[in-house]
Amino acid sequence: MLVPQALVAFWPSPIDQPVQGHLASALALLHQHGLPAWVNYTFVEAAANVLLFVPLGIVSSLAFPRKYWWQIGALGLLVSGCIELSQLLFLHARLAALSDVVTNIAGATIGALLVTLIRYKLNTSHDPTRASCRA
Repeated sequence: MLVPQALVAFWPSPIDQPVQGHLASALALLHQHGLPAWVNYTFVEAAANVLLFVPLGIVSSLAFPRKYWWQIGALGLLVSGCIELSQLLFLHARLAALSDVVTNIAGATIGALLVTLIRYKLNTSHDPTRASCRA
């Protein structure tokens, strides 16, 4: 499940390079048809970074059920920091960016929060003492 994340993180050249022109053209066309201007290349790249780390948050929360969501976010910081440092030191065609670390932490935290929410919902639906509090 995390193999695609590793491939994206350690690909020797920017992963979006082959489709960058197509993405820009698609966004321009979508802008002409009403897509808000704030949905631009930077937004798409940031959203992709968030989505890339959501599985890490989910898998980590399931693997370590006693950890809090913010601890999984801290794990996202550690993993993302290592990736960005590796890109800086070893992948000269890649650009290490603090914004990537921030969006990656957000993705890991969102994944952890999703698991936390699902656990909460499952626990409250099976606990008859809590069910009466919903009314």
